[in-house]
Amino acid sequence: MKKMLKRRSGFTLVELLIVIIIIGILAGAMLLVAGSGTDKAEATKIVSNLRTLKSATLLYYADKVGGSTVAVPTDIGDLAPYMDRTADGLSDYVIDDATTASGDIIWYVGTEKVTSTGVQSKLAPMAVADGLFSDKACETKYESGSNVYMRAR
Repeated sequence: MKKMLKRRSGFTLVELLIVIIIIGILAGAMLLVAGSGTDKAEATKIVSNLRTLKSATLLYYADKVGGSTVAVPTDIGDLAPYMDRTADGLSDYVIDDATTASGDIIWYVGTEKVTSTGVQSKLAPMAVADGLFSDKACETKYESGSNVYMRAR
């Protein structure tokens, strides 16, 4: 007579290893996607901060303009009355003036601390639409690098 084989319940070691490998692959893919999203968010934050500083700079200029030449603010803190948030989180940003190749004096806002290559790669496509430059005279469109500037005036 044929013996009836008793079927064991549960998973084999091979089946469990396959499931663990699949979960590892999916988790790795999610980390890659999440990292890219973080870089895009940081790039968007930088552009948003530059726009905020640009608006504050224009308000500062409009408030100070008179019969004489208005000097560029010496500190980001000088723009605090013209912003809806404190300037504490903006310590990595600069504001100054520069002379263009044609001799015009412009004001610019910027940051010189974009160290992540992922963030730099996300800023590059935004350069034309958002007016990002890689030099203080705001003449060279941003392509990569740690320095990002926006013309303020």
